[in-house]
Amino acid sequence: MLEADYVIVGSGSAGAALAYRLSEDGRHSVIVIEYGGSDFGPFIQMPAALSFPMNMSMYDWGFQSEPEPHLGGRVLATPRGKVIGGSSSINGMVYVRGHARDFDHWAEEGAAGWSYADVLPYFKRMENSDGGEDGWRGTDGPMHVRRGPQENPLYAAFIEAGRQAGFELTQDYNGSKQEGFGPMEQTIHKGRRWSTANAYLRPALKRQNVSLVNGFARRVVMENQRAVGVEIEVRKQIQVVKARREVVIAASSINSPKLLMLSGIGPAGHLRENGIEVVADRPGVGQNLQDHMELYIQQESLQPITLYSKLNLFSKALIGAQWLFFKSGLGASNHFEAAAFLRSAPGVDYPDIQYHFIPVAIRYDGKAAAKAHGFQAHVGPMRSKSRGSVTLRSADPREKPVIRFNYMSHPHDWLDFRHCIRLTRELFGQQAFDLYRGREIAPGDDVQSDEQLDAFIREHAESAYHPCGTCRMGRADDAMSVVDPECRVIGVEGLRVADSSIFPRITNGNLNAPSIMTGEKAADHILGRQPLSPSNQEPWINPRWRESDR
Repeated sequence: MLEADYVIVGSGSAGAALAYRLSEDGRHSVIVIEYGGSDFGPFIQMPAALSFPMNMSMYDWGFQSEPEPHLGGRVLATPRGKVIGGSSSINGMVYVRGHARDFDHWAEEGAAGWSYADVLPYFKRMENSDGGEDGWRGTDGPMHVRRGPQENPLYAAFIEAGRQAGFELTQDYNGSKQEGFGPMEQTIHKGRRWSTANAYLRPALKRQNVSLVNGFARRVVMENQRAVGVEIEVRKQIQVVKARREVVIAASSINSPKLLMLSGIGPAGHLRENGIEVVADRPGVGQNLQDHMELYIQQESLQPITLYSKLNLFSKALIGAQWLFFKSGLGASNHFEAAAFLRSAPGVDYPDIQYHFIPVAIRYDGKAAAKAHGFQAHVGPMRSKSRGSVTLRSADPREKPVIRFNYMSHPHDWLDFRHCIRLTRELFGQQAFDLYRGREIAPGDDVQSDEQLDAFIREHAESAYHPCGTCRMGRADDAMSVVDPECRVIGVEGLRVADSSIFPRITNGNLNAPSIMTGEKAADHILGRQPLSPSNQEPWINPRWRESDR
């Protein structure tokens, strides 16, 4: 009989953390439902191979956006992990908590108990930080976090260029001070990707009270407004996994709203159109979709020191062998080893631009490497005002949902992106890059006017793969809230959602860390525990924020 106290749908960043914490004291049984298979093998475990798993149907759900009207009708890939560890097994392994003010904003929006003071103790509980700021970081949690070796001189040039341009430096953007240029943190441990499968799920599965069920979740089974289990399909057979206490959906910002709607929880009109019986009319389900977009600003390098020389088959074989036998060398990094978090203008009180710097000119998906030595900055605004939606294509659980981001639909987005391009040019123009700076590969020196920049943005802006917000957390009396501040789905019993879909607003940076934190904190709410005591630590805010952007 498939039955447990808690049934979790999804083994990703939040789901794996939930499984670990809900089963920790041994008093409750937990079943984790995961459709994807094993993460065994070099494509996932080798950090430098990161472009492979997110483009493999074996590991990725293969979602795409609808044609984006403000991006010339382009269809953008929306990878989500279909494997144990979920998207933490296919992501870029970049570790960013988010800015303190992000979480204070959540609390102001109705997510009481999720301010920075409230969530900081959970970030500390989950972390095992190597080289982070004393007193601000955790050192004995399951999630190993480290800095890259920064052996390539271009990383230091990027950070020094920031200093020369008058910006702040920070030794730990996940500590007291996010703003500035500094080393980037990675979820890599002993040369391997440190996904939540490695950090949380495998240790949890060693316990007698945790089991993993491989199956496709079709809907949550509801009886008298209460979730009593999850209907799954296993080898063409329909089964029900029963939950004695609660069902927790942690299936991603794409699959969580889809599963709610298939279960009769969502906008009543939309459900009826698809022939689904309405259990709870929650108009916010699938709305409020947000993401980060980024551009690759690429510069040729005059010196042959970039990773370009390692893109040939012989070098790749050597790197692979060194990683396979020793878990060291270039294969053991994601190569995102320098970062910056900047403010776009005076009057912006905390960073709203993020940089990833990498010493090669190449696309995230591993395609279209420039045919020369080069380096690039991934840059994008962090707080777009554009909002999209996830809706059902039909009542068939096997059909992919309709994903509409509405990227660049707000006029501010265009101003922000133009500023990002011009700011990157200013940085690459600093003395620190004099030894290395060749011609500009992208956008290219001839792209200068607002119109030319806009055309480049329209054609080349990419998703940073940070979708969130589709099951927004807020006050129970707010019609657009989907879950309350304890992650309970409003209007039904015994059902919670805990993953990036509950974020009221996207955080400043990559979403893996705040998603894991969500799983950690939700576990305490589910178990009815007193949340960890709020922190009284004060984050650094630039004293010149009103007068200057730096």
